[in-house]
Amino acid sequence: MIISGGGTGGHVFPAIAIAYAVKEQLPDTEILFVGANGRMEMKRVPQAGFSIEGLDIYGIRRKISLRNMFENLKLPVRLYRSTCRAKQIIKRFQPDVVVGVGGYASGPTLKVAASMKIPTLIQEQNSYPGITNKLLAKQVNVICTAYDCLDRFFPSNKTVKTGNPVRKDILNTIDKKEGYAYFKLDENKKTVVILGGSLGAQTINESVSTFIKEASEKNIQLVWQTGEYYYQNISEKYSNMQGIKIVSFVERMDYLYSIADVVVSRAGALALSELCVVAKPCILIPSPNVSEDHQTKNATALSNAGAAVLIPDNKACEQLRDIVFELIEDETKCMNMKASLKKMAQPDAAKRIAEEIIKLMDKKDA
Repeated sequence: MIISGGGTGGHVFPAIAIAYAVKEQLPDTEILFVGANGRMEMKRVPQAGFSIEGLDIYGIRRKISLRNMFENLKLPVRLYRSTCRAKQIIKRFQPDVVVGVGGYASGPTLKVAASMKIPTLIQEQNSYPGITNKLLAKQVNVICTAYDCLDRFFPSNKTVKTGNPVRKDILNTIDKKEGYAYFKLDENKKTVVILGGSLGAQTINESVSTFIKEASEKNIQLVWQTGEYYYQNISEKYSNMQGIKIVSFVERMDYLYSIADVVVSRAGALALSELCVVAKPCILIPSPNVSEDHQTKNATALSNAGAAVLIPDNKACEQLRDIVFELIEDETKCMNMKASLKKMAQPDAAKRIAEEIIKLMDKKDA
């Protein structure tokens, strides 16, 4: 099997979860990842124990600048080269099935596989599909989705609602004391977790800085995942404060979720799927810098179900402080949100996607 895609943790970690789920059902399956050179999958996939090959591909640069204009002009050449490279990889590896999880590399890889009549499956994580998956939909055999009503974008006879795969470790039952010890925090204080994604979120970081001292005065402690880009400046400024743990990236999400009373997060598909599984009251600040504004659509689905509080990115600095302090003290609202989140949880998503993949393998063998 080839699994292609990546670019962010929201694509990479579900891909790894799918690989593990297939291995659990068919231990002898040989799996190769195909990602984009320079992106996080080139590091995270080998750490998870799988092989990966890279394509020299990137997406359209949307910010207007002279440099981005030149990069966009070079994109057709990069796309052609990546398609040729994907064809070489597929011919050599001879997969029984090719799976796309979104991200730059999935487009050329899945397009080549479909043209070669190899069984193909794509996993759409968002409530509003990305351009790549919409273009691939007519060519692939199966489309696994996480939300209802996506048949307006995809052929209904190919679409299966499976949910989004989550990292396997968050399904573990963790003693909260282990989580507090891991982050060196006080188990007698309420904890707010700040998640800005693997790269970080400037708006969230700026919004947290407006109330960090007041949180300490109210005996509220923070685990603040800043993202790699912002870590050094924020760490230098606040690391001496009591009751705060500042990290660039969280390796043990199971420990993190075990101690969270309230989570502040972007609204990527992986983050929301995990929040549903762990049922943690959450405040969502969708990124405005994503294609089709899909994070806002993801967050709206949870907000409409009473499972989250939604704050627009341009209102975060103004509103986040008050909403954090109100929510963490409102036990009734937190309990209601937990119940709503549990109703939306799909902890067996990776297994269900693996079953669809194995069906495609069986059809090919037949």
